[in-house]
Amino acid sequence: MKKNLLFAFCLLLSALGAFAQPKSPDAEYIKANYQKYEYQIPMRDGKKLFTSVYVPKDQTKKYPFMMDRTPYSVAPYGTELYKGSLGPSPLFAHDGYIFVYQDVRGRWMSEGIYEEMTPEREDHKTNKDVDEGTDTYDTIDWLLKNIPNNNGKVGVWGISYPGFYTTTALLSRHPALVAASPQAPIADLYRDDAFHNGAFMLVANFGFYPGFTNRQDDKPTQRRGKGFDPGTEDGYDFFLKMGSVKNSNTKYYKDTIRLWNEMLDHPNYDQHWKDRNVLYHLHDIKTAVLVTGGWYDAEDLYGAINTYKTLVKENPKTPVYFAMGPWVHGGWARGEGDHLGDVGFGGPTGPFYREKIEFNFFSHYLKGTDLDLKPVSTFETGANEWKNYNTWPPKESTEKNLYFLPGGKLSFTAPATVANTFDEFVSDPKKPVPFINSIDMDMKREYMTADQRFASQRPDVLTYQTGVLDNDVTLAGNIWANLKVSTTGTDADWVVKVIDVYPDSTKNTKWAGKDVYLSGYQQMVRSEAMRGKFRNGFDKPEAFVPGKVTPVNFELQDVLHTFKKGHRIMVQVQSTWFPLIDRNTQQFQDIMKAKDTDFKKATHRVYTSKASPSYLKIRVTE
Repeated sequence: MKKNLLFAFCLLLSALGAFAQPKSPDAEYIKANYQKYEYQIPMRDGKKLFTSVYVPKDQTKKYPFMMDRTPYSVAPYGTELYKGSLGPSPLFAHDGYIFVYQDVRGRWMSEGIYEEMTPEREDHKTNKDVDEGTDTYDTIDWLLKNIPNNNGKVGVWGISYPGFYTTTALLSRHPALVAASPQAPIADLYRDDAFHNGAFMLVANFGFYPGFTNRQDDKPTQRRGKGFDPGTEDGYDFFLKMGSVKNSNTKYYKDTIRLWNEMLDHPNYDQHWKDRNVLYHLHDIKTAVLVTGGWYDAEDLYGAINTYKTLVKENPKTPVYFAMGPWVHGGWARGEGDHLGDVGFGGPTGPFYREKIEFNFFSHYLKGTDLDLKPVSTFETGANEWKNYNTWPPKESTEKNLYFLPGGKLSFTAPATVANTFDEFVSDPKKPVPFINSIDMDMKREYMTADQRFASQRPDVLTYQTGVLDNDVTLAGNIWANLKVSTTGTDADWVVKVIDVYPDSTKNTKWAGKDVYLSGYQQMVRSEAMRGKFRNGFDKPEAFVPGKVTPVNFELQDVLHTFKKGHRIMVQVQSTWFPLIDRNTQQFQDIMKAKDTDFKKATHRVYTSKASPSYLKIRVTE
C-alpha cells in the first residue's frame, strides 16, 4: 500500500484530475490510436466491477491484454475522456496492447464492500466464495470472450497496492494469464505498511487513510475522501502534541475511519493479519513472474523481497525473475533514478529497467519476442553498477558476524573481554530521536539515504564503527540484528541502522543539498525497528524483566551495498524514531490504548561482552 502521502495524492490527482483532458506527452498519441470503452463486468457472486478498456484502433492484428487492477481509481470516467499514459511505460502504448484498468471490488465505481488486503481463500466451493483471485479470473474470462482481436494472452502489472492485486492475479491461476509483474507489492500488511516488527508506522498511516477511504458502503462513487489538514508542516511537533495514538480519534478522526481503527484494534499479529498475508497462498503458480522492488522503498521492501523468495521456493519450475534497483517506492516507473537526496547512483537506472527488463519480459511472454534476462537483476549501491545472479541471495555470499565492541568499535572479530561490558542510554519518550533532520509532515522518502550525523550526536543514540576499510566490503542478502539488551522498564523499542561513513576527503557532487557536506557523510544503508515485547513472536507479546540481559533478534531485510575502501561501516542503535514509528510507553501494555501519562523514561543497555555479545549477522561477497 502506498502510505507516502505525496505519492498517494499524486496517484489520486492523476486519476481524478483527469476530469480535465490529460496533458502528458503521449496524450494525443493515445487518443489518435486507441478507442476507449467502459464496462461493468459481472463477477460470479453478481457484483459488477467497473472496467476501462483501451483498444488499438488498428484491427489488422491481434493484441495481448495488459491489465492493472487498482483501488486508486481508473479515472477519468467517461468514454470521451482518456488517460494521458497507458501501460507500465510509454514503450507499451507505442508497441500496441489492449490496456485494461479495473476499480477493484468496493472501490470507486465498482460494486461491493471493500476489505483491506482481501483475505484470499484456498477453496472456492460456492459462487459466494470470492476474493481477488476469483475476481481476476472472472475478469479475464469476460475479456477473452467480449473484446475482439485479442490473442488470448494476458499480462498483469501493478505498483504498491496494485502490486498486491497483481500477486492475487496469480492466484486466479487462469491459463490465459501468462505474465505478471508485482511491483513493490504488499505481501503481509502487518510487516509491510502497518507495523514493522510490531512498531507502528505512525506518520505514513496517519496521513494516508483519510484520503484513501473514499467510501465505506456498497454505493459506487467518483468522489475521493477528504484529506486531513494538520495545520502545520512540522510532523515532529504535531505528533508530540497529539500524544498517544488513541488521541488520533479523540482529537481528530472521531472513530469515522474504519480501516484506521482496524490497525489500532490489532497491534498483535493475530488472525486479522494472518488472513492478510498473501504469501501463504503462492503455490501451484504457472504464470511467469517479474517481481520488482527498490532498495530504498520505505513502504513495501518486505513485500517485494518476500514475494520473490516465496515464489521461488514454492514454484521451482516456474520462471520467476527478480529486479531490485536504487529506487524509492515506485521509483523505477518514472524519472531517471539517478539519485536519492544527497546520494547519486552514477547515472540513470530507471530507463534501463523499463526497457531492458520490464518491457522485454512482457514482450517475450505476450508477443513471443526473444528474451535475454538473468533470473536476478540487482543494482549494487555504493559501487553503483548492475549485477546479475542466478539466485538471491547470491550463492557467492557467505555469512559473517559484525560485532559491537566496547569503546564504540565494530569488528568482524568477536569480543574477548570477560567483563560484563555494555553501553547505556536514557530513552525519554517526551524527547524522541527524530527520523529526519528536517521539518516535514510526511514520511520523507529521502530519509532512507540521509546523513545520520544529527543522530550520532545525541546522547540517546549509540554508535559503533569499524576502522577505515582497507578493501571493499559488499553486503549481499538479508541482515539480522542479534542484540543482548536490558532495560529498567518492561518494554522498549530497538532501532538499528547500518551506515556507510564517507572519507573526510569526499567532495560534494551535484546532488548534495544546500549546506550538506559529503565529507564524513553518514549515509544510511539499511534500518529497521523492533518493538521488544514481540521478540519471541509477533502474536505473543512478552514483558521484559527489568535489568535482565535479554536477547532481541530481528531482521533488517536485504541489501546489496558496497562499502568502498577508505570508508567505514557504522551501526547506530536507538529506541525512538519519531514520528516514523509511534512512541513506546516503555511499559508492557497495549500502546494503542495508552494514556499520555503512561509514557516513562527508561535506561537501556546494549551488551558488548564475550558472554553477551551483540552483533549483526550479514552476508558478504568476497
